[in-house]
Amino acid sequence: MPTQLGGYMGLVLKIDLTTRQVSEYPVSDEQRQLYLGGKVLAARILADLIPGPLDPFGPENVLVVTTGPLTGTGSPMASRFNVSTISPLTGLLTSSNCGGSFGLHLKKAGCDGLVITGRADAPVWVEIAEDGVRFHDATPLWGMTTGATQAALPPRTGKLVIGPAGENRVRYAGLVSDDRMAARAGVGAVFGAKNLKALVAHGRRVVPVARPERLRDLQKGWVQGLRAHPITGRQLPRLGTAGLLTGMQAHRMLATRNFSRGRFERFDAVSGETLAEEHLVRNGGCTGCPVHCGREVILPEKEAALPSPGGQPGAPEAAAGTEHAIPKDRRIKGPELETIVLLGPNLENADLAEIIRWNHQLDELGMDSISTGGTIAFAMELNEKGLWENGLRFGQVQDLPRLFDDIAHRRGIGDLLAEGTRRLAQRFGGMGFAMQVKGLELPAYEPRGAVGQGLGYAVSNRGGCHLNAGYLAVLEGLGLEIDPQTPRSKAALTILMQDLMEAISAAGNCLFSSYDVFPAVLLNRPNSWLTRTVNRILPWLGGPVALIHRLRWVPIHLPGLPLTRVLEAVTGMKMDLGRLKLIGERGYNLERLVNTRLGVTAADDDLPERLKAVEQVPGDPRTKVPLEPMKRQYYRLRGWSRDGVPTPALLRRLGIQ
Repeated sequence: MPTQLGGYMGLVLKIDLTTRQVSEYPVSDEQRQLYLGGKVLAARILADLIPGPLDPFGPENVLVVTTGPLTGTGSPMASRFNVSTISPLTGLLTSSNCGGSFGLHLKKAGCDGLVITGRADAPVWVEIAEDGVRFHDATPLWGMTTGATQAALPPRTGKLVIGPAGENRVRYAGLVSDDRMAARAGVGAVFGAKNLKALVAHGRRVVPVARPERLRDLQKGWVQGLRAHPITGRQLPRLGTAGLLTGMQAHRMLATRNFSRGRFERFDAVSGETLAEEHLVRNGGCTGCPVHCGREVILPEKEAALPSPGGQPGAPEAAAGTEHAIPKDRRIKGPELETIVLLGPNLENADLAEIIRWNHQLDELGMDSISTGGTIAFAMELNEKGLWENGLRFGQVQDLPRLFDDIAHRRGIGDLLAEGTRRLAQRFGGMGFAMQVKGLELPAYEPRGAVGQGLGYAVSNRGGCHLNAGYLAVLEGLGLEIDPQTPRSKAALTILMQDLMEAISAAGNCLFSSYDVFPAVLLNRPNSWLTRTVNRILPWLGGPVALIHRLRWVPIHLPGLPLTRVLEAVTGMKMDLGRLKLIGERGYNLERLVNTRLGVTAADDDLPERLKAVEQVPGDPRTKVPLEPMKRQYYRLRGWSRDGVPTPALLRRLGIQ
């Protein structure tokens, strides 16, 4: 529907793969103001289209690709786009965010988003251009890796593709755009189930802006602030996300040996400092980002990966394009923090060169490294405990490249591992040490070292996700140092962080842009009297934070969060901290509403027994997660029933129909 707002192209396309019919999906300006875009608008669309449980691999599932109003405006850290669907891994609403260029090109094609339904009768790739939508035969691309697929598609376009893992419906297969991945919860497997190999977008449209001169001034100041901040200006450019590993090790947050410990004895071998000193070529990152937290490394001299034996199990020779692409100069994307931990300490592996090779292989296969590492670690412990004799052992990782290929092509034990941790536990036992929430494998942060992060994992709509959880670990040792073992105020702080991060994502911004909220004076001087005082006071501020949440109206702009003023300049709509948080709260509750339709109850807001009942440090009862009292407070502050359901009164206040 046409729009009077800046930042939007005014068109969301509905693409039916079964009939190859294309139409407009109606989105009004009222909805744009309520939901902004990204994952929040996608939740609105899926709430309208998904009435109840369904087969995520069936044609009735819906894929929603959405941008935010800042996408394509040149705003810092605003190249993000989002893919939402019903996850084949969790059976719940999921969203996966990506920093590749596809979202920018989609807006240049004149589209804010795509709603994809049905299933193609044969492999297709879909082209979205200014002059219309075209369907192309993808049979020649089927079986290709993500790199080979992108190389075979038209140049100077935005591409979103799957690899063999998506084609074979590995439940944690992801999507790749450029060298960035929308990895989590199996969005790539839904592409594969729909016989959709790729989306390609291109055009020359310009994103309209309500107040361009004001925007330019704000952008300049925002970039200066990002470059001056100790995290976005120093730590992330120098060490990338791997720079957080040192703090995680110090605070016993580093997932080790299937989350049985929070520290790794050979930590120095896999640290962010080691990655920078021994492997880093230069910084990289998402399109137009001034932070450049991505790592470009040299692929270590060794065959990077075994050739894939084609698209069919038992194929005698590799099909064209299935070999894992190795650039001539051997320069590749380096691993992120979560990849290093889940394929390193969590497997008792200290070989960073191997992790670099594996990260490249998994990207080529189109497979989430977090779920891959978590599932294999669980399988190793199952073998260790005699519950499943699979030959996998902690520390013995020399055969993992072949195992990754086996998972992607569903061969041998790879077929079972492709189902994910929860389904393995349902088959072989060991649910108490199956490191997942709602079916999604936990990322790198051991929650017994940061109990607020544990609460976030448990109540997260997406399942075991550090970002949808609210990322409270940043306040519990990785930025500020609020007592990581106290449950005090953690519910209120989790809600605040969840809502803000939800809204930031909806705008089209990278969540790292929110780091500037933390004053530089505190981060630069962690041992100063001011910083120590703030850390002592914050656990007692749950009441004021909860009051802000109840009021839902904070008519101010935070100096460290220029996003609110930038949104005003781009869209022309009124925006402030209160309105921004309200959009995030609306999105979080809408996601929860969809999930309750799909069967989620309070019982699903849980953690593996190991994290709740077993002390990480023997003899110290504080080193386990006191989940239940935090969860009860969380429900109360959220306005949910005891069963974890948003109440009708809450939905009315939020304007959710």
